[in-house]
Amino acid sequence: MARHDASQLAQRLGRQAEAVCRHYLSAGYREGRYWLVGDVRNTPGRSMFVRLKGADSGRGAAGKWTDAATGEHGDLLDVIRESCGLIDFKDVAEEARTFLSLPHPEPDPDHQRRPASAPAGSPEAARRLFAMSRPVTGTVVESYLRKRGITALHGTGSLRFHPRCYYRPDEHSPTETWPAMIASVTDLDGRITGVHRTWLSPEGNGKAPIDTPRRAMGDLLGHAVRFGTAHDVIAAGEGIETILSLRMALPGLPMAAALSAAHLAAILFRAPLRRLYIARDDDPAGDGARDSLVERTQTAGIEAIVLSPTLGDFNEDLRTLGIGALRAAIRQQLAPEDVARFLTLAA
Repeated sequence: MARHDASQLAQRLGRQAEAVCRHYLSAGYREGRYWLVGDVRNTPGRSMFVRLKGADSGRGAAGKWTDAATGEHGDLLDVIRESCGLIDFKDVAEEARTFLSLPHPEPDPDHQRRPASAPAGSPEAARRLFAMSRPVTGTVVESYLRKRGITALHGTGSLRFHPRCYYRPDEHSPTETWPAMIASVTDLDGRITGVHRTWLSPEGNGKAPIDTPRRAMGDLLGHAVRFGTAHDVIAAGEGIETILSLRMALPGLPMAAALSAAHLAAILFRAPLRRLYIARDDDPAGDGARDSLVERTQTAGIEAIVLSPTLGDFNEDLRTLGIGALRAAIRQQLAPEDVARFLTLAA
């Protein structure tokens, strides 16, 4: 993109500086003529300040920011790049145009060199999709989860939002775009190996009205969507909403969603893990995953404790019975030392 075009995009973003900050720097807040936040990567704090009012360009322009702690400074294109984890400026410009609802430019016929595209469904394609997505705060992902009774979204950096995620029913059908919750699947070292997509209705009141609103891509076997940093005790289950519901009762317990019963049975673990809570779904597939995982943990010298829902799964328990009943049912199933360690944090 030409410098002139980049300058125009920065100016357009500056005219909507507060809206840009609320979207990409959602951990911050407005104070007078500035937006205060921890840093350009959307960390809570107040050392970085973004000018919300000012001229279109030059010193003091709207959208210009400075981080007093590091001396970094820039414009709102830099905010989009860093907060979304983007690398190529082409992707930054695309994201900015999407936010501004601007038409996307036609490809330059004279521009022959193009970045190599990642193979569809590959781990690299998964990493690119996650990098192009946004934090979930203030998006339809947050609305969707709240509709399912999930209001505690601390430590959910593995979840992001994509406003126009591609969906193709089959190879003979046209490609559609829907809002989507994008979940990063990571290995034990925290490296993204895949993503899970949940396509949502534009209003966030449920899943998108399509045949298969959930799909995964990349290398999934043994890996999981992780919440919190694993230490000596963790919980693992199948679905993202199941695990997020369990976190409502046990907010301090690190957890992992394996995305299916088969993948739950194959989830990887390592020292210093000494106790694994298996959050099972009440169905034959959940029983099979439970039995396989109990056998594997016992062989590895890890204590396995099965957590069973009262109804079909923990999200159904949360929505139907309420957080109080869920917490009471979980309390009866925890190791005594973990009641004080994890359950009291939710009281």
